[in-house]
Amino acid sequence: MTRCLVTGAAGFIGSHLCEALLRAGRSTVGVDCYTDYYDPARKRTNVETAVGMGLHLVDADLTADRLDALVAGVDVVYHLAGQPGVRPSWGAAFELYASRNLLATQRLLEACAAASVGRFVFASSSSVYGHAAECRVGEDAPRRPVSPYGLTKAACEDLIDVYRRVNGLSAVSLRYFTVYGPRQRPEMAFASFIERIAAGRPITVYGDGGQTRDFTYVSDVVAATIAAAERGGRYCYNVSGGANASLLEAIAAIEHATGCCAVVEFAPVARGDARHTRADLTAAGRDLRYQPSVPLDLGVARQVAAAPDDRAALRRVA
Repeated sequence: MTRCLVTGAAGFIGSHLCEALLRAGRSTVGVDCYTDYYDPARKRTNVETAVGMGLHLVDADLTADRLDALVAGVDVVYHLAGQPGVRPSWGAAFELYASRNLLATQRLLEACAAASVGRFVFASSSSVYGHAAECRVGEDAPRRPVSPYGLTKAACEDLIDVYRRVNGLSAVSLRYFTVYGPRQRPEMAFASFIERIAAGRPITVYGDGGQTRDFTYVSDVVAATIAAAERGGRYCYNVSGGANASLLEAIAAIEHATGCCAVVEFAPVARGDARHTRADLTAAGRDLRYQPSVPLDLGVARQVAAAPDDRAALRRVA
């Protein structure tokens, strides 16, 4: 039986990944240190289902704790832990990004190389590209991050490449494009918009709302992540929902799903926000057999439908 380790297991994507691995019969250990970037109680609700399915959950800090026992006997490491968020990564907070993204990844790579782990899958970000042109961007396009967060993700990719070349570690980086779905972090756009629109409160749009994204439903991201552990020879792959939409189009989908009209307040463009992101999925389709299956309107409807259950689970823990 394949033994898997998922870092950031109690997070938005990590908790869904753990459940998918367990459903597939994989022996799975999850690790999380429940940082206070958002309410740790919410993270504990995220992982309840996976724990009930048999997830062995470890409370550990990748930046400080010993990792040798954690990776011993592990076949695949899915490294999703890190400090998220583009806008908060400026200024004094950068120390956290350097520690929880770059240092944590370096310490985990050292442990994996020493333990001869079979495969290392890293959750990177479309933020490494910065301002993409309106054409679809491939993995070999220049990386020009426009935020410190994006810079740390690019640096992690480079660090992984060093361990791949020097230590022979089988590793791949996945550049996720704007992931959404149930359990999304509360400060992320869709989660915040759904809650506020449903309550009749105004939402803030930074810029004119014409910025575009390849919005990607969480189950598609999970499918690509598992596939990358099993196949594919490139150093990185784009993972996106395949269909590009503007922020205003996404808000319209939320209005339709909630049956409520959004009250939109516009604000200046936030520092570090890319104007457009759009992925070329040729490599992922060819090597990982990845085909996104959840269109934006369906994914938004699923996230809206799950929102009351997410809030009820949080109240139980609190």
